[in-house]
Amino acid sequence: MLRILSKLRLSSSCSSVSLLINQNQNQIKKKNALLLFLMPHSSSTNPNGGGGQRRWIQTAAAAAREAHLGTEAVLESVVKIFTVSSSPNYFLPWQNKSQRDTTGSGFVIRGKRIVTNAHVVADHTFVLVRKHGSPTKYRAQVKAVGHECDLAILTVENQHFWEDEDEDGRNFLEFGEIPLLQQAVAVVGYPQGGDNISVTKGVVSRVEPTQYVHGATQLMAIQIDAAINPGNSGGPAIMGNKVVGVAFQNLSGAENIGYIIPVPVIKHFIDGVEECGKYVGFCSMGLSCQPTENVQLRNYFRMRDDMAGVLVSKINPLSDANKVLKKDDIILAFDGVPIANDGTVCFRNRERITFDHLVSMKKPKETAVVRVLRDGEEHEFFITLRPLQPLVPAHQFDRLPSYYIFAGLVFVPLTQPYLHEYGEDWYNTAPRSLCQRALRELPKKPGEQLVILSQVLMDDVNAGYERLAELQVKKVNGLEIENLKHLCQLVENNTEDNVRFDLDDERVIALNYNSAKIATSKILKWHRIPSAMSKDLADEKN
Repeated sequence: MLRILSKLRLSSSCSSVSLLINQNQNQIKKKNALLLFLMPHSSSTNPNGGGGQRRWIQTAAAAAREAHLGTEAVLESVVKIFTVSSSPNYFLPWQNKSQRDTTGSGFVIRGKRIVTNAHVVADHTFVLVRKHGSPTKYRAQVKAVGHECDLAILTVENQHFWEDEDEDGRNFLEFGEIPLLQQAVAVVGYPQGGDNISVTKGVVSRVEPTQYVHGATQLMAIQIDAAINPGNSGGPAIMGNKVVGVAFQNLSGAENIGYIIPVPVIKHFIDGVEECGKYVGFCSMGLSCQPTENVQLRNYFRMRDDMAGVLVSKINPLSDANKVLKKDDIILAFDGVPIANDGTVCFRNRERITFDHLVSMKKPKETAVVRVLRDGEEHEFFITLRPLQPLVPAHQFDRLPSYYIFAGLVFVPLTQPYLHEYGEDWYNTAPRSLCQRALRELPKKPGEQLVILSQVLMDDVNAGYERLAELQVKKVNGLEIENLKHLCQLVENNTEDNVRFDLDDERVIALNYNSAKIATSKILKWHRIPSAMSKDLADEKN
């Protein structure tokens, strides 16, 4: 190919031919550098030793060939993902926003499955995948999604995608271990700025629980000094020929600081899907704990000098821990692992992580042994762990919002995605009372929701009530509501002449029931709203 191109350019200028040859040599050097980076390090024979130069050359050549095959296997296992998505409009919950096209990365694992990020396929309507070096895109199906851990599993039914591969699928990748600090990794994917595959080199900077932006959860993550750009998401982080993480986010405002999801979190997600057929979530004890680093605080709770632990300050009423633990207990150890006064436990080689990581790695319905100091005496309790849902959900991906409209009053459950509609600075622009409830309040009973009057679609029947929008609804006809479904049932089954809504700040809405029912149909027609209630409520009603 080089010879043909040289002849084509020879008639125009010799300098252009030289430039082409130099570029080609540079590409070869870069590829060889990548091969050496991905090649496992070994102690080869010293070329300067007597009679060892030939053996060293042969060993190096064999290692280069092996590394080349390993590199090709890695690249062949990485795919580009094309997603068409449409997110709900939480201010107008009966309609979606405009669809958008995004791209991401993924890689093949055993069992003809593709791993990628949840945010790559969130709210998807159509997903395609393309193999490295292929011009053909294939339709993909989303088998499982874990938004908390930002992971998803895709499958491709078209067998042409898996052609010319072994019985387990394509050249699938195996998982390795958590890399040590300063170990080098290569992030492979399809970042913005081009259409072809890209490899970015970096080293591990730290390993610790980190806020997962997409799922709004705290799980273990690995920080590396390689840039992770849009499009890189879902691509593997490779060390040797093993996957040690999945690229998923970067640090806003900083250069060359990226994060990858470590293997323990990936395996927890995959194992849960394999065992239960669906995503099962990550466990929580449902506790809010305070460090006990202050000496006087430890003395107050009668902690001996050889004791360390954290103070229980709040317990989720729906958690199993609420049955055995009490406020002001001191948690000394979790499953036999001592907890320090700052809430951390030993991790490896003088590294420390918060003990929440131990909790999150437990399988749902597993039991943990918790050693507690209570009133100066030590106790051991057995606590069953499971995922816990907050009162105000942090995300609502891949589902339609719930709503109920009566006389132009639009009722919705409070969710963080609803608050996010106020913009990136939603905490300062959304109603402060709703923000505080979203971040602080705990559920008191299963299925509980905070229902709010999101807006008033103006009509004669509701004139004067428009100023009551964005307030929480507490009662219907004197009965406390549990959730939006309960509110809908109370209104639909009303037998009185009037219906009364008690709102926050002691505000009241009263409507003639028959007039309100007639006005509802008229308002829906004016605003081109297909139904007075969302599909989930309609299905429950039927």
